[in-house]
Amino acid sequence: MAIEEFLFSIADALLWPVMVAAVLALSWALIEVGILAAEIWRRRWRSVSALETAVDQAERELAVGDEIGAISTLSLISWSAPMRSTMESIVTERPVPDGASRIAKRMAEFDYRSLRRLERTRILVRMGPALGLMGTLIPLSPALAGLAEGNVTELTDNLRIAFSVTVVGLLTGAVAFAVSLVRDRIYAQDFSDVEYAAAVLSPEKDIQPLVPSTTEHGGTTQVAMGNP
Repeated sequence: MAIEEFLFSIADALLWPVMVAAVLALSWALIEVGILAAEIWRRRWRSVSALETAVDQAERELAVGDEIGAISTLSLISWSAPMRSTMESIVTERPVPDGASRIAKRMAEFDYRSLRRLERTRILVRMGPALGLMGTLIPLSPALAGLAEGNVTELTDNLRIAFSVTVVGLLTGAVAFAVSLVRDRIYAQDFSDVEYAAAVLSPEKDIQPLVPSTTEHGGTTQVAMGNP
């Protein structure tokens, strides 16, 4: 009985933290929706033709030794600070010995930063339903106790809490999942743009730099380095 009472005490103590965590998780998911909307808005002018035009212009500027002009041109097709920094490194690392390897490392770091950014909503995809389930099960014990005692008010209050937390948890997971899907696509486009710029501007045209590739394995993302 002592163990059962201990477990009941733990469950009861977790009720309010779970409710607060569910509200915070939903707020976090809604904030991510706003951030995603801003990211999509910044990329509203993205197109393949604009990318090709900018990279070709940067290539001509590099041909005459105008690195600053090339960096400025590439910044016009850079949609985030990490992407802008990576584009700049493509220009500045070209004349350096082992420049292709240095550029490949910068590209890998850019991809890693994108993965870390995606983790924020992928955590919510799992956390939201988990909090919803906990918020459902914890109030059931006092609800059943109230039912046994004929206390309809206590039964109703606890069931309202249980169902409300469930809805909030599922909503959090659904919103986070949608944000993750869209963000995964736009970040893949960002990396594709960087990869294209690196391939065109690389001084060694016949060398394919090592670049990270992301693959899904059981809901988690793993990064594997490709071979040249």
